[in-house]
Amino acid sequence: MKTFSPTPEHIEHQWYVVDGNGQVLGRLAAQIAHRLRGKHKVEFAPHMDNGDFIVVVNCDKIRVTGTKPEKKKYYRHSGYVGGLRETSLARMMETKPADVLMIAVRGMLPKNRLGRAMLKKLKVYAGPEHPHAAQAPKPLTLPY
Repeated sequence: MKTFSPTPEHIEHQWYVVDGNGQVLGRLAAQIAHRLRGKHKVEFAPHMDNGDFIVVVNCDKIRVTGTKPEKKKYYRHSGYVGGLRETSLARMMETKPADVLMIAVRGMLPKNRLGRAMLKKLKVYAGPEHPHAAQAPKPLTLPY
């Protein structure tokens, strides 16, 4: 019996919509990364992008536990001397709530061009509306 190796003809990408209302940030990000990678499918191969498209709505209502809103920091650097900037999680949730989930999921995907391709299949929106109705995404309830 030969080992099955999927080819691009075997891959079928589904569209799912996830409601982030009341979800915990890390748990939601872990399950989304699992789906984006395609590990829930029987024909999973680590060298192929066979995951699904995930649309997350209401990401501004994602919650975190403990003292993370004040103590968790996000850093970015302008490239100039002394250009390190720091932002707290509470400030990021006020200004750019979609970026918080994107950064969390990005850290759970492979750090190569395959991981960057997987991240492009994640669509995150702060409100309850999304422009992907034409793809007919199915609602996805996550186990935890």
